[in-house]
Amino acid sequence: MSNELIINSTRSGCRIALLKDKRLVEYHEDTGGDSFNVGDIYLGTVKKVVPGLNAAFIDLGYEKDAFLHYHDLGPQVQSLNKYIKTVLSRRHTSAKLTGFKSEPDIHKLGKMSQVFSKNQKVLVQVVKEPISTKGPRLSCELSLAGRYIILVPFSNAVSISKKIADSNERKRLTRLIASIKPENFGVIIRTVAQGKDVRELDQDLRNLVEIWEKGIEKLKEAEPRDKIIGEMTRANSILRDVLNESFDSISVDDKALFEEIKTFIRKIAPDKEKILKLYSGKAKIFESFGVEKQIKMSFGKSVTVPSGGYLIIEHTEAMHVIDVNSGNKSNSQDNQEDTALHVNMEAAQEIARQLRLRDMGGIITIDFIDMRRAENKRKIYDRMREVMKDDRSKHTILPLSKFGLMEITRQRVRPEMNIATREVCPSCEGTGKITASIQVGDAVENTIQHLLTTQNQKKVTLTLHPFLYAYFTKGLISKRMKWYFKYHRWVNLEEDTSLGVTQYNVLDGNGELIEIQGATNVSATSETAA
Repeated sequence: MSNELIINSTRSGCRIALLKDKRLVEYHEDTGGDSFNVGDIYLGTVKKVVPGLNAAFIDLGYEKDAFLHYHDLGPQVQSLNKYIKTVLSRRHTSAKLTGFKSEPDIHKLGKMSQVFSKNQKVLVQVVKEPISTKGPRLSCELSLAGRYIILVPFSNAVSISKKIADSNERKRLTRLIASIKPENFGVIIRTVAQGKDVRELDQDLRNLVEIWEKGIEKLKEAEPRDKIIGEMTRANSILRDVLNESFDSISVDDKALFEEIKTFIRKIAPDKEKILKLYSGKAKIFESFGVEKQIKMSFGKSVTVPSGGYLIIEHTEAMHVIDVNSGNKSNSQDNQEDTALHVNMEAAQEIARQLRLRDMGGIITIDFIDMRRAENKRKIYDRMREVMKDDRSKHTILPLSKFGLMEITRQRVRPEMNIATREVCPSCEGTGKITASIQVGDAVENTIQHLLTTQNQKKVTLTLHPFLYAYFTKGLISKRMKWYFKYHRWVNLEEDTSLGVTQYNVLDGNGELIEIQGATNVSATSETAA
């Protein structure tokens, strides 16, 4: 089994695709900026304490106040408040917690009004990104995630992942971490720490302590709403969590991003630096690896499964609903029960992939094809648990009900990934009528003439839908060759399946988009003027 990470740099950030055996299983978009990502730590201000909810609303600078429940405070919140107060008042100059006198733990059944008051400054961490009409959800139990461990300030506990089953290994790791961790810092040992030596664990611990110290230095000069410690970029975050022995390729198409990721990999896993490659192909990186096509095929309302069945995926405010259908296929199964079992087994695997791909969280209800036999229902349940093992998000799967429904809860920390796969006509803008599509060929030729003669462009590249690309390149003497004979300059053409059939981009020699003014009456892309 091979794992590949494909990273495409864009103007606003980057797009990240995780492939397992060439099949897309995760897709992320990192737009950069202040987007209140999970793990970000902010200096907030208490806007309102609500006794009825036993919660407080915190101002972080988002359009809606963030939500902080009493159960998310953590037992050592009073120690955190004491420390923050001394740092902001400049009475405390060191970021180290050595010698810091902790306050008593808060009561589990206490009240928010006993901990916070209006306009109080508080250090909080985002645990759930803004979704729909809700602001971010917060916690005061701060944690810094590393490659092998998670650092928890104001705690002295050493915890270990339940997935590490070997009792001797658990004792070894606990003993090692207890011997090297700083005072007043707790540590959670991650599953990937299994088998690692003290040198690797110590280096990871030092990196996290350094991040904490830099954050406290920033806190001394901070104002309310400031981000104190930011989570790393989405690409580095994914590498930190999923990079393992099964990875055989990481491809990046941007030099600066390549160097950034190279530095990060050298820091967390030097032995994996050799699998990092700078992509230099002529085609776009997502086109070359077949990612763009998979995105188009995977994010629609209807998703097919190999046997000929299909899924209908609906999203509501309360839950996600998935309907499994067999379609009108004929197969080798002898009866309806066997057919239903076959399709349901394939659907279970595709559903597990869709949950990761779209990052669907909350309640998911699946309507499988009806089956009569209890053993077949058990097979579907076991199959679902098996294919969900690789999912990093916490989840719970319930057996099929009497109505043939399966219920899944999956941790929801950010909005679901939703990509529109239906294309809006660039000419009619969704009114239902377009100008004659045959005109697009003339429009492209007018654009070429305008650029090469009027604007005297030395080097021009056009990115086109595959249909248009074929139209201009096929044949013994293609239309592109005729342009060369006419203008004595070669025009580069590239396929781009992300464009509509009548859309095209025009790039100069530096790869910058050229805006066309008055060269044609058929629109190019949304960035190109008609």
